[in-house]
Amino acid sequence: MAALPQVARISLKDILFPTDFSPASEAALPFALTLARIYQSRIHVAHVILPEPHPRVLSARMGGADNIWDGANERLDEFTHSPVIGNVHCTSLLASGDLANVIPAMIREHDVDMVVMGSRGRRGVSRVMLGSAAETIYRSASCPVLTIGPRVRKTEWKLQTILCPVDLEGDPKSALEYARCLAQDNAAELIVMSAVAIVPWQHRGEVEKEYCERMRKLLPEVQVETGRGPQFLVRWEPAAEAILACAQLREPDLIVMGVRKARAAGFSSHLPWPVASEVVSWASCPVLTVRI
Repeated sequence: MAALPQVARISLKDILFPTDFSPASEAALPFALTLARIYQSRIHVAHVILPEPHPRVLSARMGGADNIWDGANERLDEFTHSPVIGNVHCTSLLASGDLANVIPAMIREHDVDMVVMGSRGRRGVSRVMLGSAAETIYRSASCPVLTIGPRVRKTEWKLQTILCPVDLEGDPKSALEYARCLAQDNAAELIVMSAVAIVPWQHRGEVEKEYCERMRKLLPEVQVETGRGPQFLVRWEPAAEAILACAQLREPDLIVMGVRKARAAGFSSHLPWPVASEVVSWASCPVLTVRI
């Protein structure tokens, strides 16, 4: 696999921030604001009225579709004029329909570079079968999506350590490129990790050496502004378990993952979307998913 080309500073001119006005959305706002201040971005605060309106959007005075729309507009106006926004340029977007259709349309119309959102982190088989609002968005979005899961507690967010798990049997270039650029922009430590399950212990030394060399070839001669090159790690658990164990040990400020559509039906834990969902649900830091 060829090495990555040198990458320029990430362009984050437009950030889409979907909100349902829930505590999960409010918890995600500081992360969107941090990125907007670093990259001088504009935030599009968006609310989508679903075919069956969510109770959180309703109020005692809402008696019909017009009232629902007006009430949501008022909430958006309050949100975008909140003192916490400060001098960050914000616009409001209101639409109705299915998230899987509306969010991609907003991304195209406003040339969105990244989606930032909160997630309640539903878990289990029901999540995989039915999906959550957050999953609907990051499965359908064509741009990178930063998801702040229910276990993220940081409010003062600084990108000092970035963990990028890679699948060397797939195509990790997009996620690695994004992770490396974020590390360079923020003088952050970059940790590149690969999970290799079911390897007998007597062969692990040899496999670890091989995989570290393959990861190193993807990022030759790379150093961030701190002068530190990337670190390369191999773990022996299934993908989601390995990522979460590494995150618990190294305490990154961000996990960057490449995701792709499953190539076969079923709910196996090794499929990319279920792995990303599990990591988002349990990680104590935000997770950035990049389509590959």
